[in-house]
Amino acid sequence: MDDVIIVGGGIGGLTLALMLHQRGIGARVHEAAPAIKPIGVGISLLPHASRELGLLGLADALGEVAVTTRDSRFFNRFGQFVYSEPVGRYAGYDWPQFQIHRGDLQQVLYRAYLDRAAGGAERVLTGHRCTGTDSDARGATAHFVDSATGRALPSTRGAAVVGCDGIHSVVRRQFFGDEGPPVYSGVNMWRGTTTWEPFLSGSTYLRAGWLTVGKMVIYPIRHNVDSQGRQMVNWVAEVQTDRYNEQDWDRVGRLEDFHHVFADWTFDWLDVAGLIRGAEQILEYPMVDRDPLPRWTHGRVTLLGDAAHPMYPRGSNGAGQAILDARALADCLQSHPSVPEALQAYERQRLAATAAVVHASRNAPPDVILKTVHERTGDRPFGRIEDVITTEEMASLSDSYKRVAGYDRESLSSRTRQ
Repeated sequence: MDDVIIVGGGIGGLTLALMLHQRGIGARVHEAAPAIKPIGVGISLLPHASRELGLLGLADALGEVAVTTRDSRFFNRFGQFVYSEPVGRYAGYDWPQFQIHRGDLQQVLYRAYLDRAAGGAERVLTGHRCTGTDSDARGATAHFVDSATGRALPSTRGAAVVGCDGIHSVVRRQFFGDEGPPVYSGVNMWRGTTTWEPFLSGSTYLRAGWLTVGKMVIYPIRHNVDSQGRQMVNWVAEVQTDRYNEQDWDRVGRLEDFHHVFADWTFDWLDVAGLIRGAEQILEYPMVDRDPLPRWTHGRVTLLGDAAHPMYPRGSNGAGQAILDARALADCLQSHPSVPEALQAYERQRLAATAAVVHASRNAPPDVILKTVHERTGDRPFGRIEDVITTEEMASLSDSYKRVAGYDRESLSSRTRQ
């Protein structure tokens, strides 16, 4: 088989390149950025994603740079404990859950591909912005310009083209040019990282508050970043508002636009207001997604990750679904007699599954636990959480999302044994 042409060198694109290499299929990655550099903030790798990366032989490399998550905890905006559950190996999974800086994850994938693929450095081309694709019965072609100058660059032809170019995908827009911009949820997000003392278990994934009065997601992504044993702590402030700016992960945010919402969030176990103020940089991004598509594949061109199914970042699951896409596509390309059949089989396997996750992220993500508590208490402190919601009901809400997203322990353990 000729090389597969991958448009986009993010998490999905690099994972796909590694998956294909593991199966003896060549790949060439074209990234619009001028270099593969460690940018961004934190993400979580749930057990279904860490399983796939572990099967690529990356578990040790990830463990060296990530925080292995111990537990997930929920609080209201008054700092009162709502619910807790162990996660990853601490919950009996065969694979861990990781909290990691996006740049660290991308570097692990990038270095692995350079080391493993023959001519690896020549197989990842940066500064290549895709302008469109062509497809015929024998192959597919991606066209590029220089990201800095706009000068035309040589087109690249291969067995297939896979658009891994994110929520503003050029490849997607070529086939669905009339769908308009991503749809705003009504929630704006500000993200940052702060050097801070370990809190709670030291490897807790924390959610607190609710969107209408302010919600925080907080978790460490690097251990021992200084001589005092402090961590790099990732935080996301979410506020329901009509005001938002264009989708750009690198847009600089302003403290004065949102800090007042969390100014009195000073708990015995964490000074949230101080954590926000201590950030070296703040990024602003609206919570957006797109409606699921009727199809991803057009001839020998298909989509993967956020290009195929952008979703709200409310289940720690965007990167995970891209990684699952990569596994499915690589398997199909290896097992089917023709590329068009493989791409159609990949779409059948992943289209409906990811559409379900998009809808669950909108309507029933794990943090719906906080929404329920907020509504039942009228946004007031409670006496006993058991009088508001039972532990069984909260566990059911959490488990329901795990099943939809594909990382409930039973089904994941079954796949691990296969």
